[in-house]
Amino acid sequence: MFHELVRKNRSYRRFDEDTPIQEELLKKLVDLTRYTASGANRQALRYVVSATAEMNDKIFPQLAWAGYFKDWAGPSEGERPTGYIIIAQQESCKANPYDVGIAAQTILLGAVEAGFGGCMLQNIQYEKLQIILKLPADIHVLLVIALGKPKEEVVLEEMHEGSNDIKYYRDENAVHHVPKRSLRDILLG
Repeated sequence: MFHELVRKNRSYRRFDEDTPIQEELLKKLVDLTRYTASGANRQALRYVVSATAEMNDKIFPQLAWAGYFKDWAGPSEGERPTGYIIIAQQESCKANPYDVGIAAQTILLGAVEAGFGGCMLQNIQYEKLQIILKLPADIHVLLVIALGKPKEEVVLEEMHEGSNDIKYYRDENAVHHVPKRSLRDILLG
């Protein structure tokens, strides 16, 4: 069961905008992070949630999508996220660098369990997003998680032995393919 949850948790980049994600669900996903590990138990991360079209339309242009897709500017209208969770921290209370990943993965697993999906984004227009979110000067955005009902098929593929081609791609049917190394290739010794 957990194995399937992890396999379904892909980096989705196209969403069904006709299926909104409710602010209450976003808050429940953030609530999950209160129970995760935190370096020195600082609990330094802070969150902003957005589930309104008005705010989502302001956040979307501040993000860059899918570095391997050079000719793709991101999801088109009708395929954009219906919610965002922005992870930030206060300057005076720095989070352990791993805390962000733990929190983000927890949020995404919770989203998948609720029938949604998402994508972590770190290619962000940070200063513009700070202004849009009206964050105090001592709060800094670390990561944005785009969320919604996935509108794309993502297929995991075993990499061929000896291959180092890790680039994901879309085929002629817009199916997103993600190469994964074998267990044998990642175990040492």
